[in-house]
Amino acid sequence: MSSRSLARMIRRGAALAVVALLLLVVLFPVLWLVLMSVRTEAESFRMPPQLFFTPTAKNYLDLMQSKFFRAFENSVVTSTATTVLSLLLGVPAAYALGRAQLRPERLLSLWVLATRMAPPIAFGIPFFLIYIRLDLIDTRLGLVLIYLSFNLSLVIWMMRAFFEGLPASLEEAAYIDGAGVVGAFVRVTLPLSAPGLATTAIFCFLLSWNDFFYSLILTRSEAVTAPVAIVNFMDYERWEYGKITAAASLIMLPVVAFSLAVRKYLIRGLTAGAVKG
Repeated sequence: MSSRSLARMIRRGAALAVVALLLLVVLFPVLWLVLMSVRTEAESFRMPPQLFFTPTAKNYLDLMQSKFFRAFENSVVTSTATTVLSLLLGVPAAYALGRAQLRPERLLSLWVLATRMAPPIAFGIPFFLIYIRLDLIDTRLGLVLIYLSFNLSLVIWMMRAFFEGLPASLEEAAYIDGAGVVGAFVRVTLPLSAPGLATTAIFCFLLSWNDFFYSLILTRSEAVTAPVAIVNFMDYERWEYGKITAAASLIMLPVVAFSLAVRKYLIRGLTAGAVKG
């Protein structure tokens, strides 16, 4: 083996070691959380920590006897409904802004972005008062509507950038073949923008799934979501760490599964526009 090949192997090995170390540092809190969820409370706080132990499903079985799974169902329903509605309403709007030559286009874009300028807490009291009048407190519909109001601007801004990056000549070719505006949009533009759709859907789902503030102030018992339900395992006397870590592990599962399902499009969507041809 030549010295050049040996040096290349050493550099590659060093790079892999650094990447593995960084992954360990980044994923260690998540791994420790999952490990705590299958330990007993006494085992979790044993010093020094034991790497080898007998896993237990007690924490998850205790969750099944609580109201957490009702809250988990609320999170799944509200986040999925919000993501679907945001894409159905926001994607055509983003396409219109990206393709139509409108004189007040900049003003419309600024108006769309304005919904994201203030922090969520600034809208807390107005939404609460409106929801009391409309009898939407503690309802799934109320959560879907409020998440939709914030996710729409995100969808429009993200998808508009993807549509503007697609050449309009492809749609013009579809027009020549007899397709209308809707036909060209559905058959040509949407398939080409699949990476952008996947990326936008992930962000919409995450913003709805991880919300704590609005679920806390706009729900009571029936529509409580999973992030708020975890608080029920914390009180002044003690924290039920086993249930907390088990619930947190379950909360991560839908996001991880969704990301893995669209990972091919997600990577392409996140790197789109990084290199200009």
